Amino acid sequence: MAKGKASVEEVLAAIEAARDKVMADEVKSLTKLGIPKAMAYQMIASRFHQKVGNQEEAEPDPFEGGGATTSWEEIG
Repeated sequence: MAKGKASVEEVLAAIEAARDKVMADEVKSLTKLGIPKAMAYQMIASRFHQKVGNQEEAEPDPFEGGGATTSWEEIG
């Protein structure tokens, strides 16, 4: 069985399509729980670091690197 090679663009398109489906499923689940659709979109977009509507930039995740970080050596 020969394996075909996929271009970088094809791989990126597949990843984006999968991400979009996951985001849509999560928004659908949140709206079933009674959360307004606009709020659900903002919540999900912030998790996936996406820009929504007039939002300039998603809030930074406090658990991810970036900005002022403290190493474990500094803590201990």
